[in-house]
Amino acid sequence: MHAPSPTSDPTQVLADALAAEYAAVWAYGVIGVHLTDAARTAARAAEAAHRSRRDALLLQLAEGSGQVPADRAGYALPFPVTDRAGALRLAVEVEERTAGHWRAALPHTTGPDRNTALAALTDCALRATRWRRTAGVTPVTVAFPGRTA
Repeated sequence: MHAPSPTSDPTQVLADALAAEYAAVWAYGVIGVHLTDAARTAARAAEAAHRSRRDALLLQLAEGSGQVPADRAGYALPFPVTDRAGALRLAVEVEERTAGHWRAALPHTTGPDRNTALAALTDCALRATRWRRTAGVTPVTVAFPGRTA
């Protein structure tokens, strides 16, 4: 799980977004273990959404540039996750970080790629809001989703 790179190359920003999607899918495996009932169902749905976006982006990059970043065997978590509270905190963090990568892609993409980036940013922002609400975090929304500072 890393910060977006400062690049203006459309292929690179999409590759960075793909790396963020890889990390999100991996993190939801950790998150889901610590949740039950509706929260676990929401984690599964979030993981499926990230898998779908990852798969579409994999195909797009493979067909376009042929430069597809590899997935890693594991990712460093920003903090230990040992309980429900930590899992919810990580879910918010994952969505915010992934949103940051899609936000970074917006000024460097056009047409369908820009639409993809905007849809992904919106999806991440909505999921982060839901996770904040589930965790009891206020405010539940942020003014500029995906902004790192």
